[in-house]
Amino acid sequence: MAILIDHLELEVEVQDKKVSFESDEVAFGGKPNAGFAMPENNSFGHSFRDYGTESERKKAVEEFYRLSHINQTYDFVKRMMEEYGKLNRVEMSIWECCELLNDVVDDSDPDLDEPQIEHLLQTAEAIRKDYPDEDWLHLTGLIHDLGKVLLLPSFGGLPQWAVVGDTFPIGCAFDDSIVHHKYFADNPDYNNPAYNTKYGVYSEGCGLENVMMSWGHDDYMYLVAKENKTTLPSAALFIIRYHSFYRNIAYVRSIQTPDERGGCRESEMASHFQVKYDLYSKSKVRIDVEKVKPYYLSLIEKYFPFKLRW
Repeated sequence: MAILIDHLELEVEVQDKKVSFESDEVAFGGKPNAGFAMPENNSFGHSFRDYGTESERKKAVEEFYRLSHINQTYDFVKRMMEEYGKLNRVEMSIWECCELLNDVVDDSDPDLDEPQIEHLLQTAEAIRKDYPDEDWLHLTGLIHDLGKVLLLPSFGGLPQWAVVGDTFPIGCAFDDSIVHHKYFADNPDYNNPAYNTKYGVYSEGCGLENVMMSWGHDDYMYLVAKENKTTLPSAALFIIRYHSFYRNIAYVRSIQTPDERGGCRESEMASHFQVKYDLYSKSKVRIDVEKVKPYYLSLIEKYFPFKLRW
């Protein structure tokens, strides 16, 4: 059974929230091999994230964000974190989880119509071409979207708005820069004085890691990796946790601790760098799974226990 999901890494991410990759050299200590060139067109020969002529699709996207902005509340996120933070649903390996994504087809993704495992491998292999010596980054590319198993019935079959799409801080005022911001007016937190100020339940300089984000596949995979004692570097965990968070930099700086402002530059740039491959690696060029599988199994063995709690 294939689970068909709306792909909600949307056109605004490219049109309104472009990322600069000029910092690659600083982030990883050297220029990339330039083995992966970002294509101008997707696997269908169209521009990436081009919904301009698809009015019905644009309506579907807007409806998704309406549901997300109404339902992603502080109480909902706390409940999800408590429920899924138990990691008591199943024990399995990273590769077994990758294979589960064979049953998840992103049917509305304008850039790819293959199973999600294809996207994972394309992302990882694109990074591998540019940075052949950064094996931790290859593995991060492979696993960054594994949290999408939340869509499967065995993981609770969560609705799309609780799994995919842009993420944003919860427990404080919703920033005006968030796409389709108007729908937050129907969110119970919007008029709650505990949550509708600039910092809400937080305080200036409290630390970004202490700010709750809207619930989705990002935070779930972050919890899985962290609680199962991965030895991936902190930059990898940052990428996994925040790769769907297109942040208001000024707000983030005000939330960060002095140590975060001074020390997380590599993590932030790594996150931006990841977006380059996450968005632009999709193509009709299929990855020979059996050919690359031994390499990724070796990385999984290096950075993770054999079985993980999910």
